[in-house]
Amino acid sequence: MSGNPIFTSIFTADPSAHVWEDGRIYVYASHDIFPSRGSDLMDKYHVFSSDNMVDWVDEGEILRADDVPWGRAEGGFMWAPDAAYKDGTYYFYFPHPSGSNWNETWKIGVATSDQPAADFTVQGYIEGLPGNSFIDPAVFRDDDGSYYLYGGGGGRSYGAKLATDMMSLGGPLQQFNELEDFHEASWVFKRNGLYYLMYSDNHPGANRMRYATSTNPLGPWVNRGIILDPVKDSETTHGSIVEFKGNWYMFYHNAEMSGNGTLRSVNVDRLYFNADGSIQKVTQTVDGVPAVGPRSHATEIKYYDLINENYDEYTQQTEYAMDGNNVTIGGGATRSGGVIENMHHSGSFIELSGINGGSGGKALVTVLYGSGDSGAAFKVDASGDTAGDGYFLSLPGTGGWGNQTGRTSRLIDLNPGSQNTIRLSGGMGGANVSRVIVSLKP
Repeated sequence: MSGNPIFTSIFTADPSAHVWEDGRIYVYASHDIFPSRGSDLMDKYHVFSSDNMVDWVDEGEILRADDVPWGRAEGGFMWAPDAAYKDGTYYFYFPHPSGSNWNETWKIGVATSDQPAADFTVQGYIEGLPGNSFIDPAVFRDDDGSYYLYGGGGGRSYGAKLATDMMSLGGPLQQFNELEDFHEASWVFKRNGLYYLMYSDNHPGANRMRYATSTNPLGPWVNRGIILDPVKDSETTHGSIVEFKGNWYMFYHNAEMSGNGTLRSVNVDRLYFNADGSIQKVTQTVDGVPAVGPRSHATEIKYYDLINENYDEYTQQTEYAMDGNNVTIGGGATRSGGVIENMHHSGSFIELSGINGGSGGKALVTVLYGSGDSGAAFKVDASGDTAGDGYFLSLPGTGGWGNQTGRTSRLIDLNPGSQNTIRLSGGMGGANVSRVIVSLKP
């Protein structure tokens, strides 16, 4: 099984899934920065791919705010994207403001590449779209080879035909006033001659996913109901629906891994149709979906495995006391005896140097701690993390700062040799750390 969430190397949201000509499924996702700075400061996009729905490869970063020449000087606001393919070129569509007054200066940028997951270059943006209510672009290819752009926010939903250059409108922008309680997160697909428009609503406390159908790509639309209930620990919902190897899937995000609605992770579950073309409500699972092909290379450690793994193979353990010579602290963290405290401060950190990574690759870092908070989190940075995004480490409360019964682990990457560094960054709840253990496979 894939296990949900399916991506754990970084926090991801707003998954846009497509199957390209190489037969793989690709997910284009936005990125929640950890430690959390809120959803406004999302900074870049990653692509993930699979050939069997279970083994996922993080293909890496394809675009960030710094790459947008017309973007706002302050960066951030790299919200939900989408992608399309035409005549040997991959098109990546992303919302990004052009001015400091972000909510009035939205633009839908377009980047292109001859590869599905690398070397994208920003070409410009689509003219003629409203600057205050057009976000979350979704691009749909119809059976006749024509392409359509959808999007909207703040209760306004839009659609238009794209011109042949894929970067300008090929027809008038239409507003879909008939949709019930539209909020954002448009997604369009076609099945058996029927067009489906999925979107998130304004349900108080947490969005739901609704859908409507039409016999025309630009409506009018008939409201059909709710297909995804509110997701765990996140007020927002956003997703995509795609067919892959004979099965239909819904991708969506939740905050299962972090418990923080601004640190979300992508999930996937099966989607089923009734005989009349209506969609059954998606059952959100922890197990995810079964493989639809042979097992293959993957870089993503499944959340399902993270919480169920006993790590028996990692027997070569080295313990580090917090008053050791190779341990430094800063950013407001303090040392009291052999315990490091005040890790709740923004910028606080514990850094261990001279760590042996053996032959390199996966290692297990374990933190022993006490916490009077209901839950805390550390960002873990390690020498072997080539992506440079770090790892999330959850530290559930132990009932008291002196109750040193907490024990939490996370697989990380180390370089070969004994000159690795591991850094634990705080600022999201408090935990008093007494020991750190690094374990390798013999």
